[in-house]
Amino acid sequence: MAPNPTAPDPTAPDPTAPDPTKLDRILLPPGPGRLIALITGVMSLGQGLWMALNAIYAISVLHLPPGRFGLCLSISAVIVLLGSTPLGHLADRAGPRGVQFWSFLVMALLTMAMLLVHGFWPYLLVVSAQGLAYRAGRSARKAMIAGLIPSQDRVRTLAYTRSASNLGVTFGAALAGLVLAVGSRTGYQAAMVVAGCAFLATSLLTLKEHEVPPVPASAGPALAVLRDWSFLTFTVLDGLLTTQGLLLDVVLPLWVVQHTSAPRWMSAALLIVNTAFVVVAQTKSAAGTDTPARAARASFQGAGAVAAACLVFALTGSTSVVPACALLLLGALTHAFGEVRQAAGSWTLAFNLAPDHAQGQYQGTHAMGADLGRMFAPALFTWLVIGHGTGGWLALAAGFTLLGATMPLLVSRNPRLRATPTSPSVGASATA
Repeated sequence: MAPNPTAPDPTAPDPTAPDPTKLDRILLPPGPGRLIALITGVMSLGQGLWMALNAIYAISVLHLPPGRFGLCLSISAVIVLLGSTPLGHLADRAGPRGVQFWSFLVMALLTMAMLLVHGFWPYLLVVSAQGLAYRAGRSARKAMIAGLIPSQDRVRTLAYTRSASNLGVTFGAALAGLVLAVGSRTGYQAAMVVAGCAFLATSLLTLKEHEVPPVPASAGPALAVLRDWSFLTFTVLDGLLTTQGLLLDVVLPLWVVQHTSAPRWMSAALLIVNTAFVVVAQTKSAAGTDTPARAARASFQGAGAVAAACLVFALTGSTSVVPACALLLLGALTHAFGEVRQAAGSWTLAFNLAPDHAQGQYQGTHAMGADLGRMFAPALFTWLVIGHGTGGWLALAAGFTLLGATMPLLVSRNPRLRATPTSPSVGASATA
C-alpha cells in the first residue's frame, strides 16, 4: 500500500510540544538544581507570609507592646548569630539532607504553635527556636548545593534559586496583604497555618533530593572556620556589602516621606521594582562570575552600582514631584543591578573560600556577616540619611565603593584563590 502523504510522520517532533531550549532559558534543566529552586520557592512563600505578618500578629493578636516585640527580635537575632557556625557544622557531620528535613519540619510545628502562644517569654522562645531552625536549614541547603551541583554550575543554580526565593516571598507578601485587608484574628491565625504548611511542604520535598553523605571528622579543631582569618575577613566585608538591601527596606521609605515631594506610595513601588528586577535579571547577572577573580570584580561592580544609586537618591530631595519619582525609579533600578551583581560575586567567593569537607560550617559562618550588618546598619543608615540628608547619601556612596574595592584585593592576596582553575563559563551556561 502506498503511504498516505497527509498522514503524520510518527518520527517527526510534536509541533505543539514545548521547546526545551526555551524552557531551559526560564527553568533549570531537570535535576537536583531544579528541585533545589522549587524547594526554595515553597519555603520562601511561607517565609514571605511570616515576615509580612509577624510584627502585626505579635502586637495586634498577641498584644505584645512594641518595645517588647523589638526586644524579642533583638534577643533572637543574637541567639541565631551565636548558633550559626555550630548549626553549619551539624550539617557537615550529620548530613545536610537530614538537617534540612528536620529543620523545616520543626519550623512548621513552631509556626503553627504560634496559635497557642501568649505572653513575652513563650513568644521569645518560639521565635528564637524558629530562627535557629531556619538558619540550620539555610546552611544545610548551601551544603546540599555544594554536594549535588558541580562547581561550575553552582552560581547559576543559586541565581535561579534567588529568583525562586523572590517569587515565593512576593506571593507570600501578597497573601499577607489579603489578610491585612480583612484584619480579623481568624485571618491572622489562618495565615500562620498556611505558613506552617509551606514549611511542612519544604520538609517533605527535601526527601525527594539525593542524599549527600556526611563528612567524617578530620584532625584539627572541630570549628576550623573560626581560625580561618581569610574567610572571616571576607565574611565581615561581604556582610557589610549586603547591608545595601536595607536601603530599600528601611531608609528609602523614610526618605520618600520626610525629604522628597514624591507620594508615599512610591516606597512600595520601589520595592516592587526591585523584586521584579531580581526575579528577571538575577540569572543573567551571574554571567562572568565563575572564578574568584571575576566574582571579586562582580562584587566591586555591584558595590559601585549601589554607590551610584545613593548619588541618584541624593538628588531627589530638592526636586518637584515628577522628577523626584523618575529619579527614585532610576535609583531603584541602579540599586537592583548592584544588588544582583554583588550577590552573584558573593556566592562564588563563599564557595571557593570554603574547603569541600566543611561547606556547612563555612556557609553558616558566612551568614553571620549579614547578621552582623543588620544589627547596626538600620540605625547608622537612618542617622546618616534622615539626619544629614544629601551628606548622608554621599557618605554611604563612599562607604560602598571602598567596601567593593576590597574584594579584588582580598582575592589577589589569597594564594589558594589565585590558584583556582578557571571553570566553564557560568554566563555561557546561563544563556544556553
